Amino acid sequence: MKRIRTWITAIVPEYGLIPVIFAFVFNTVIYAGAQVVTGSWYHHNIESRLDGMIPFIPQTLSIYLGCYVFWIVNYILIARQDKKSVYQFFAGDMLSRIICLVCFLLYPTTNVRPEIVGNGFWEQAMRALYSIDGATNLFPSIHCLVSWFCVIGIRGRKEIPRVYRWLSCVMAIAVFVSTLTTKQHVIVDVLGGIVLAEVCLMIGKHTVIAKWYGKVFDRCTALLFGYGSEKTIEEQKENYI
Repeated sequence: MKRIRTWITAIVPEYGLIPVIFAFVFNTVIYAGAQVVTGSWYHHNIESRLDGMIPFIPQTLSIYLGCYVFWIVNYILIARQDKKSVYQFFAGDMLSRIICLVCFLLYPTTNVRPEIVGNGFWEQAMRALYSIDGATNLFPSIHCLVSWFCVIGIRGRKEIPRVYRWLSCVMAIAVFVSTLTTKQHVIVDVLGGIVLAEVCLMIGKHTVIAKWYGKVFDRCTALLFGYGSEKTIEEQKENYI
């Protein structure tokens, strides 16, 4: 057990482990849960004329799906930062999903997907994606939201090479494009995801939300790693606010 703990904490520090796991679980619950709840509701189509001019490019599905690797890598990099930064980031991340849920429930959105012609690999892959992921939960785009979080979460972090920070920005932009060229989202969804990420990270950094978040996750971390008594739990805390 001690060896496993040492191996895990070599990748992500103890205080960052539960936040990064929770972020992905919470994201899944919000997205899937909203689809179940709003499945039979009326959905608003907010496509613009400009959206209709964007070509359908099935091959960009490789970016749309490949970005999950990008997310995992960058969220781990963020979870390796100092405790204060980790709690501020993941508090903002959690807040963004709550706001997404509110948007999905109060104003369900959809779009008109194209008729897929052809039986090539990418056409078949797009049909598979459309069959398992309905045209719901579009605004704001969680794909764009998370991708931009991956950028701003390491923005200005000198311990991460500048080249990688720029590559992350390029990757995020590629994801934005892929959401449009696979017709999974429309332009306003992309903009909504970017703005929401910026606003929620700002809230995470400049309000007491990170302090509340930190108290809960300090206790969860203490329980997971068996710190024991309340006194020991307090000793494990750092001054992150």
